[in-house]
Amino acid sequence: MSDAYHHFREGQKRLRTGMTAQATVPLEKAKKLEPEKASIREALGIAYFRLARWKEAEAEFRTIVEQLEPTDDYAHYALGRALEQQGRQAEANGHYKLASSMKPGSETYAARIKDLEPE
Repeated sequence: MSDAYHHFREGQKRLRTGMTAQATVPLEKAKKLEPEKASIREALGIAYFRLARWKEAEAEFRTIVEQLEPTDDYAHYALGRALEQQGRQAEANGHYKLASSMKPGSETYAARIKDLEPE
């Protein structure tokens, strides 16, 4: 088992057991070892989001959708959530629409789409 995978699994375990702040430590170590792994960045983004570290969550999910996996519907949705928390509703809405179009049956994604006036 590689060090990155070990750190990733430990971070996931901590996330599952509600130890969100503690999960960031092994997940950040995993990211340093494997910066191109979307799964690591997703878990780290989730941890940051749960800790209300919106800009850091945004950075992780943005890296996924802009560099690693542009068709990752969940990453678009999560990026939208991080943007919305920062008051950037119109930008968030764009990512909600993308996520919903990538996974049309998702009520969760569709429910986040808002009718916003153009800025």
